[in-house]
Amino acid sequence: MGERKPMRMLLVLVAAWAVLWAPGAWAKILGIQDTSFELVAKQDRITLGDGDSMLMWGYAPGSGARMQYPGPTLILNQGDTVTVTLKNSLPASAGNVSIVFPGHEVSSSGGVEGVLTREAPPDGTTTVTYTFTAASPGTYVYHSGTRPDLQVEMGLLGVIIVRPSGPSPNSECPPVPDGHNTGPDSSLCVGTKFAYEHEDTAYDREFLLLMTDMDPRVHRLVELGKLDKVDTTEFFQTVWFLNGRNFPDTLANAQVPWLPTQPYNALALMHPGERLLLRVVTLGRDPHPLHFHGNHVRVIARDGRLLSSGGGNGPDLSFERYTVVVNPGQTVDAIFQWTGALMGWDIYGHAPGDDLAPYEYLADHGVNFPVILPSRDDVVFGQFYSGSPFMGGEGSLPPEHSGLNVGGGFFYMWHSHTEKELSNNNIFPGGLITMLGVVPWNVPLPAE
Repeated sequence: MGERKPMRMLLVLVAAWAVLWAPGAWAKILGIQDTSFELVAKQDRITLGDGDSMLMWGYAPGSGARMQYPGPTLILNQGDTVTVTLKNSLPASAGNVSIVFPGHEVSSSGGVEGVLTREAPPDGTTTVTYTFTAASPGTYVYHSGTRPDLQVEMGLLGVIIVRPSGPSPNSECPPVPDGHNTGPDSSLCVGTKFAYEHEDTAYDREFLLLMTDMDPRVHRLVELGKLDKVDTTEFFQTVWFLNGRNFPDTLANAQVPWLPTQPYNALALMHPGERLLLRVVTLGRDPHPLHFHGNHVRVIARDGRLLSSGGGNGPDLSFERYTVVVNPGQTVDAIFQWTGALMGWDIYGHAPGDDLAPYEYLADHGVNFPVILPSRDDVVFGQFYSGSPFMGGEGSLPPEHSGLNVGGGFFYMWHSHTEKELSNNNIFPGGLITMLGVVPWNVPLPAE
């Protein structure tokens, strides 16, 4: 195991380097956009950040697919009439399973009656059908409604995104904040989308950050066929996940072949001036305080409901936070923007007469870097240092440096503010850690 970890870290970092040349899986939420879905509960395994392997139950996107953790993200449009059919191919010892959809009025048919909704027995053939209307835009969850204390822990969970019926997306660049230079050529912008039915919820890129936790003892007892020994009142988690992965796997590309049942990554990317919509979700036992380096976020909605006084006022009850606590079962939508404003020095390293960069903060243009840097050979650089302290800059690096940041971007860590959650089975670093990469406009990012 000790020999495998350095190789594993190297693979992750190489994958992170590749981001600047942009496979399409980066910088967007992966999921299934439709109105009719088939989910099949299956048993499979996932890989933890420390190289361990864990038995899981999860929803597969169809009979021919493997289960995935989390389940497929279902992407809907407001007003859609949605049908989800469920089959249960888990071992007989797992018992019945089901799906509940908090925030939606659901009718169900087929299967057998359960406590919260109709359930599918573990025969692989019986079908339960759930139908609802996606009445309101926002971020929602779905999960098993049958023994959720055990089945959510085992992985039967996922996220639903409902896009608003208006305003219509457009091709515009982000608006220019006060005191900033104009934006780039419009051909470089990905266009404006909206999280809710109001222009104050506009965003350019969106990311899903689903936080879950796990007690490996439960999974080992299930694997050993000792379900009768599982006591969920003694739950004690030692592993934490972002989008079904632990750090450092959160930074690896989406859909990498060595994580076949964990297809979603958690690396956020942006250009200066763009607005990120962060869909932050907790589906575990504990609240998780997610902390954002680089700037505050503005929380605009909770549980699929805009923070508004009503009457078309938009998110007038929104508020800023640098750490957002998300309770179990809760969803939070927040807007993040970064331009480098108020750093107190020119982040591009410009002289006073140089051209301005897109969205550059005018008051800092040409202001000198505030400290004298030590010589290259007197310090140890992080893996994402480009050799220059300036956005878009590159400089000399020591021979042993991996040189992963050839675009000259700024990278910020986003992580839980509960230190225990930054580990994998008590080994730091791990768990709820990912990164935000801000790259200059001459470095292309994929359109959504």
